[in-house]
Amino acid sequence: MAEGDGMLQAAEEAQAGDDPPKGDFAVQKKSPKLCGSNYPLSIAFIVVNEFCERFSYYGMRAVLTLYFLSFFHWDENLSTAVYHAFSALCYFTPVIGAIMADSWLGKYKTIIYLSIVYVVGHLIKSVGAIPSLGNQTVHVILSMVGLFLIALGTGGIKPCVSAFGGDQFEEEHTSERSKFFSIFYLSINAGSLISTFVTPVLRGDVKCFGEDCYALAFGVPAALMVLALVVFIAGSGLYRKTPPQGNVLLEVCKCICFAIKNRLKNRSRQIPKRDHWLDWASEKYSKQLIGEVKMVTRVLFLFIPLPMFWALFDQQGSRWTLQATKMNADFGIYVLQPDQMQFLNPLLILVFIPIFDLGLYPLINMCKFNFTPIRKMATGMILAGMAFGLAAVVEIKINETDMPRLVPEESLIRVLNLAKNPVQVIIQDRDLFQQPVEAFQKPAEYSKLILNGEQQSLRFTLQHQGLSLAFNYTVKEKSVYSLIVFEAEGSLSSRLITDLEAKPENGLAAVRFINGLSQDVNLTIDSKWFIAVQKNYSASEYSLLERDRYNNGKCITETGEFTLELGLLDFGASYTIVITNVSGGAVKIWKSEDIKANNVHMAWQLPQYLLISAGEVMFSITGLAFSYSQSPASMKSVLQAGWLLTVAVGNTLVLIVAQAAPMAQWAEFVLFTVLLFAVCAIFSIMGYFYVSVDPEDLEEKEEKRETSSRGNMISLVTQKTKL
Repeated sequence: MAEGDGMLQAAEEAQAGDDPPKGDFAVQKKSPKLCGSNYPLSIAFIVVNEFCERFSYYGMRAVLTLYFLSFFHWDENLSTAVYHAFSALCYFTPVIGAIMADSWLGKYKTIIYLSIVYVVGHLIKSVGAIPSLGNQTVHVILSMVGLFLIALGTGGIKPCVSAFGGDQFEEEHTSERSKFFSIFYLSINAGSLISTFVTPVLRGDVKCFGEDCYALAFGVPAALMVLALVVFIAGSGLYRKTPPQGNVLLEVCKCICFAIKNRLKNRSRQIPKRDHWLDWASEKYSKQLIGEVKMVTRVLFLFIPLPMFWALFDQQGSRWTLQATKMNADFGIYVLQPDQMQFLNPLLILVFIPIFDLGLYPLINMCKFNFTPIRKMATGMILAGMAFGLAAVVEIKINETDMPRLVPEESLIRVLNLAKNPVQVIIQDRDLFQQPVEAFQKPAEYSKLILNGEQQSLRFTLQHQGLSLAFNYTVKEKSVYSLIVFEAEGSLSSRLITDLEAKPENGLAAVRFINGLSQDVNLTIDSKWFIAVQKNYSASEYSLLERDRYNNGKCITETGEFTLELGLLDFGASYTIVITNVSGGAVKIWKSEDIKANNVHMAWQLPQYLLISAGEVMFSITGLAFSYSQSPASMKSVLQAGWLLTVAVGNTLVLIVAQAAPMAQWAEFVLFTVLLFAVCAIFSIMGYFYVSVDPEDLEEKEEKRETSSRGNMISLVTQKTKL
């Protein structure tokens, strides 16, 4: 997660030891201490607020992709694109929040006002997930408005809350302040960990309005955000509130723009060149500001390749979740929801941070290997690329159970022989079924049926016990069919029925029934599904069921009620169940698996989560610490904005790829792997030529140079006076 960003910024700024601002604000107010320690009581409200807010955000985002896919019935590419558009917006809006806090309202009021916007967004989003409220257009509009407000709220308060927490400490309590930021970071990960595990359960295991309960899955995070706001306001009387002091980001942008504009105006060769392009801002801005901006731009230049890492990292909530829907989620004692796998990332982060800091990094240093921050970040990129390489391999294995891709002027067909004896099937001018189909023979793979156009009328000939019967059926392109052969009233007959063209979504199982009895039947499955099937080999429509064992069904006929045992209906499978006869108080059935169940276990995603989480520790935490160490204390908020914008740009890249270049999923994973490895090579070259600096040393040199310059100027003036 990229959630330590604001916290690290606040920690660095707090450690810089800025003088407290002057004014009428209650900044010098001493808050009551927590249990006699040096910790202000006010931080308890801030930590609880952060836990609830992170629970709210990550809980809502965990189920967002499946919400688009299942509730709106969007395709995977559109669902992925909108998910990443929302994520990108969440990382663009912190710039707005920082400007509001530093230039206008101050941190406290900014948090309050934007948290209200945040709550309203959650409530609108939850209402939009109620199926009975309006049509799909209403749902989409409410959801998009809600997501926009959530993005504005969560992004706007992101740079404020941790910094506001740092403001609560007095200057002499630096060690307590540092420990506070550790607790703050723990609350972020705890909220993320719990919510990404709980909200998918609320979505999938709780049913409301006859389907997955997205209204509840969004409603609980909304309630947590309301609680976060209430808790934060409850501590209002305890807070130290600093006034707005101006936004340095705006000053930096103005300085850069003025330098570029001034340079373009003075392109004449007669005008002397300047050492650095930013020196063209010296007519308006101080040398100190220009020098600090130079330090920042050196680091921001290194940020250019970084969005590609986030393009891969944030697909855990989109492409990897969609991949999990096509896998076997049965872990024996517990069946995971596909969107629950995301909880592995915050869990592994909490595990890896002490392992890396206390074990791996010291061990590498003992081996006399100079594991610089640039090398750590490059290693993190490599690990993320490897994670996507593994994801591509898993995707290829998953595709082995998929239906063949349908193309124009082509269909798929198979034969179900429900008669008592073998039947030879011959299709007009086609050579498909070489051998007779045995009675109740396990169906072979679907055969390709080449057509002459969008649809074609074909003659099907059935040879049975020396007799030959012909039937004409119209076959459409890009369709899947089963030819049912059965005996009716002593003679052979057939029906051509349409099958599913693709696997059921979200790991559901599809089942349909063929009634081989001479009387109509009414079926009850799991006390919730009621299916009526007419007699004489009529076929029902497909019903989508949760993966489970269904052995308590009922079959009601004219002669009575009988037990119906279907057995296991597995993840992603499609079944045709033929009711053959009734005897001994139970229904006799024959079950055919039309589409194979998901046979790749969800545990195979664990290696890719391990790699990308390890990559995040090496890339994100190291990158933040390194970039802050390379900039002056007054410019750390600028780097904060730059870092968050790399996350936003990374999500935008995924959006572009998903919409502009749709391809097979495994190929897309390979594409991102190759792109990240290429970007990693570029970043390593840039890092090789980068010379690390100590901003304090540069500032001292700049001060000495300016002092020397002032001394020379005084000397010149004195000499002129004597003359």
